[in-house]
Amino acid sequence: MRLGRWALTGFTWLVAILFVFPLVWMVLTAFKRESDAYTDPPTVVFGPTLEQFAGVFERGFLPYLANSAFVTLVSTLGVLALGIPAAYALSLAPVKQTGNVLGFFLSTKMLPVVAAIIPLYVISQNARLLDNVWALIILYTAMNMPLAVWMLRSFFLEVPKETLEAARVDGASLPTMLYRVVLPVMAPGIAATALISVIFSWTEFFYAINLTAARAGTVPVFLSGFITSEGLYWAQLSAAALLASLPVMIVGWIAQNHLVRGLSMGAVK
Repeated sequence: MRLGRWALTGFTWLVAILFVFPLVWMVLTAFKRESDAYTDPPTVVFGPTLEQFAGVFERGFLPYLANSAFVTLVSTLGVLALGIPAAYALSLAPVKQTGNVLGFFLSTKMLPVVAAIIPLYVISQNARLLDNVWALIILYTAMNMPLAVWMLRSFFLEVPKETLEAARVDGASLPTMLYRVVLPVMAPGIAATALISVIFSWTEFFYAINLTAARAGTVPVFLSGFITSEGLYWAQLSAAALLASLPVMIVGWIAQNHLVRGLSMGAVK
């Protein structure tokens, strides 16, 4: 029995190392010189340097970072502002067509994004939104809305009905009941939904590469610039990828307690 536990523990560690290894290798490569990053076999012992990070900033990383931060923040706020009332209505105040509405939300995720890029490009061009951050904000809000509504609805369903009934007895209006009674209870679920939306918006590449150019490019578009006809600049690309990953990792670390509580809501009855 003890041998089996040791074997399971060892296997778990092995799987964890396999998952973490690419991240560790990216961090190590970011502190290498380009000559050290290309060696075969790979150079493990090397003198760390910050020249790759300096090169990333010299290539104009900050404007792309600012675009990503603005688009991600505004689209996530839009998702929450529209998704919370929608999820509330579909969970705590359902009607006959609730199932059809939920099915419609889910069906919007079934269309491949490549099938919609031409009409979206034409619409953005006619609306003068090409190479504009607001085009991405609108698209990312619409892209993340279905998942957010489904997640928030599941969290709303976990709110004790006795709490709602007590609020009604006290004469609370619908907005008061939503913002002062329901939302504080499901704050972890909102945090989990917001973090998922942040991750999807921050890492989205297809719309960004096709609808932006010099002014509204985001971090994924910036990273694609390291793929040249001369080959890949592995060390500088790793440094840029590390800088691009840090904001999401920091947000996830700050919100980890709310995230765990949010994702576990409804798991235990």
